[in-house]
Amino acid sequence: MRKFIMLSLFIILLAACSTNGDESGKKEKAADKNLKEVSIVLDWTPNTNHTGLYVAKEKGYFKEQGLNVDIKMPGEAGADQLVASGKADFGIGAQEGITEARVQDIPIVSIAAIIQHNTSGFASPKEKDITEPKDFEGKTYGGWGAPVEKAVINSLMKQDGADVEKVDIVNMGETDFFTAVERDIDFAWIYYGWTGVEAELRNEEVNMVYLTDYSEKLDYYTPVLTTNETMIEEEPETIKKFLAAVSKGYELAIDNPEEAADILIKAVPDLNEDLVKASQKWLADKYQDDADRWGEQKQEVWENYSTWMFDNELLDKPLDSEKAFTNEFLPEK
Repeated sequence: MRKFIMLSLFIILLAACSTNGDESGKKEKAADKNLKEVSIVLDWTPNTNHTGLYVAKEKGYFKEQGLNVDIKMPGEAGADQLVASGKADFGIGAQEGITEARVQDIPIVSIAAIIQHNTSGFASPKEKDITEPKDFEGKTYGGWGAPVEKAVINSLMKQDGADVEKVDIVNMGETDFFTAVERDIDFAWIYYGWTGVEAELRNEEVNMVYLTDYSEKLDYYTPVLTTNETMIEEEPETIKKFLAAVSKGYELAIDNPEEAADILIKAVPDLNEDLVKASQKWLADKYQDDADRWGEQKQEVWENYSTWMFDNELLDKPLDSEKAFTNEFLPEK
């Protein structure tokens, strides 16, 4: 009889726990339904430029702001086009793309700089002996077929008294840097924080010609977070909430790159774990760098680069930089 009573009590307790679990699950689902659905489109496959987004999602920073954020891959259309057309609320782009779009009256706006200074440059295997822009002469550059590439190469080479017409510029499509330089490419444009760090891990020595070493005007924001003018007019509070959460995400990545790397790896398990951790460590002090707060943008940076683009005949008309970016929605210090 005692065994029967004990068994009955156990069944009742088990049923109660199950009911409580069901109720808890229902409450959580109900709470999720109350969250505002927003989307952000990446510029490329997930990497350490995007870590703050994944941290904000994993740590519940978006939920704290009443948001349920869907992080999407760009697809064929590309992030800028999806954001400008209103098919995505937010996106990741770069100052050069936003500048070109704004001059064509496309209503996309930069709302935060993910990395404060341009960390990109022209990379080449050490044995190619390309250490300065004049060494580009007689070499083959592999790019993606954009006019800005030749203009940047020319801008650097002119300072060395070299001739860009002596560079063979080819479109290597989506071929990765390491494969390309093993074939017929001598140098390519990379972000050191990802491809350069990967070269270190592979023990493949590369020489870097950084854009910022040769021109202050080429120290532009890449990448940036974007939205569209409709969101700014109709959903300013949503933008503030989104950036409040994202700022916390990048601040954690700055203060604790190891934890941030683990979060990105958990979210995107196909990534190279060693590369993510090394890249995250390299980028930690680059996100905010010398800015007063993460995400801050300066008008002079926008004006410097757009002037350079116009002078190099990459724009049909000067940029109205005040409409191209805003710091309005960033959290206060």
